[in-house]
This record gives sequence, structure tokens and C-alpha cells, in this order.
Amino acid sequence: MSFLRSAAGLLARAKPLEGSTTEQTRRHIKRWVSPTLRELAHRQKKLGPQKPEARSGFVEWNQRSELFAFGKRLGESFELSQLQRAFTEKSFARREEERRRQLGIEEADLQMADNSDLAEKGQHIARAYVEAFLQHQLPKVPKEGLQAIANFLLSTESLAHVSSHLGTKDLIQSSEYPPTAESLAQSLQAVIGALANSSGIERAFLFVRDFICTQLNQKDLLDVWTPQEPLQLLDKICQERKLGEAEPRLLGDCGRNTVLAAYQVGIYANRQLLGKGFGEDLKTATETAAIDALQSIFDTHDNRRPFDFSLQLETKNVRLG
Repeated sequence: MSFLRSAAGLLARAKPLEGSTTEQTRRHIKRWVSPTLRELAHRQKKLGPQKPEARSGFVEWNQRSELFAFGKRLGESFELSQLQRAFTEKSFARREEERRRQLGIEEADLQMADNSDLAEKGQHIARAYVEAFLQHQLPKVPKEGLQAIANFLLSTESLAHVSSHLGTKDLIQSSEYPPTAESLAQSLQAVIGALANSSGIERAFLFVRDFICTQLNQKDLLDVWTPQEPLQLLDKICQERKLGEAEPRLLGDCGRNTVLAAYQVGIYANRQLLGKGFGEDLKTATETAAIDALQSIFDTHDNRRPFDFSLQLETKNVRLG
């Protein structure tokens, strides 16, 4: 019996109980650690939120490596000089020239290229391809509708959204950080121009298709372009296409003379139902029905054929300038 007791004691000492390792770890934490961490947290809270710092200010930042990695992430071949120029804003270039002048550098070495001309070239390329893409994919939509959709895709907000998700924020050399939406959009246009100079206009077109035109994926075109005065536009379209005179008719109503009134109106032409809509009054229901009819005529309903983002337009079909 004494032998079993001694063996059990040896096993207890050889195999610590579960949780004893945590207890031993706690014993090695000095008493000054907790008060120090609390004091540091208090000082951080007192200072308030810190201003965001650009990654280019870090010691391990390598501009050349980051630019090379940017091109490889996108699967494109850029000339590094062109890409570096695409991310250099005019304000940063002027400030850098002034700094070099103060250091006594010769005037011939003061000039620093910025992305102004590349952005202008990229803007022309993007607009030319987007307009050609929309004309091919939405052949029934009138000119004002195509223009509204193109303006949406090429707006500062849309371009800045694409630019930020491509990781350009930390690559942009600007006089302020974080860069503004205008800076992000201009840099993306300059990247398109740099790609055209590096790999040709066809690669720039594919870049626009893959990253800008795809913003229409699963997008309700009615949110992008809502026709103004839809009934008048419908009358005009019906006359041009010889569909007959558009005639709104009341299909049904309920709750008349109450706050929950609802009306259903249909638009007919040549005894054919073009569209129908609901509204709290006849005017609203008629406009909704006219919009529904226009969507059917223009083929812009939600159940339309999806956009073909694998489309490759020939260069001759895209007008530049």
C-alpha cells in the first residue's frame, strides 16, 4: 500500500494538473505590466485618434517593388517609369521640385513629370471604350440614356471606388494623405494611359472593360438612368417606331378617397399592352406604367440578358477623341 501511495505521488509531481501552465505563466508577469498598459491606453485616449500615416513613410517601404507588384496583381505589363509617373500628382511634383531647388540641385535635374497628360489620355480611352461597349450591349437605349449610363461609370465616385479597391491609395504620391476621391479617380485614368503607352491600346481597352464596365454587373439601370417625363418620351418613341399612339388606361383601383389609395394603370398602343404600373394617384401610376413600357422597349428590365463582359471590341469600332 505504501508503494502505491509513493508511486501516485511521483506521477502527480511528474504530470502537472491542467491549467497549471497558465498559472506558472502568470507568475512570470511582473506587477508593473498591468499599470503600465493602463497608463498607455489612458494617454492614447487622451491624445485622440491619430492622423492616418501613408505607408510610403515607413522604413521598409520600397516604391519600385510596390509598383512592380501592382502590375503583377492586375496581370498587366507596365513600364515602371510610366507607372511611377501615373501615381505622381502635380502638387507633389511641384513640391518636390521646390525641395530640390532649396538643396541646390541644378535646374536641369529639377523637372519632375506628373500624371496630368497620362490622366487626360486615359480619360479619352475610358470614355471611348465605355460608349462603344454600351452601344453594343444596349442597342435599343436612346442616346441620352447611354450618355447617362456612361457618365455614371466615368464619374469621380465610380472611378475612385474602383481605384481604391485596386490598391492605389498608398501608391499615389500626393501632397495630402489619404488622397481625395478626385486624386484616386485621376490616378486610375493615368494608369489607363500608362498601360496604353506600355502595352498598347488594346490592353487599355480590356482594362477598362474588366474594371470599369463591370460596375454594371447586377446593377438596376433604372437607378442609373430614370427618364424625365416618361409619358412624353414614350409618345415620341411610339411615333418614331410606328407603334401607334400611347394611351393610358385605368386597370383597377382600391381605397379611393383614403390615405391608402392605390391605382393600377396600363399603357396601350394599337391595342397592345406596353407596360403597367401602380401609384397612390393616377399621375404617379401613369408615370410608373410609362417607365415600365420604356424598359420593355429599351430592354433594360432586371430580367434582361446579362452584360457580356468577355466581349472584345475591335479597335476600329472605338472612336478616340
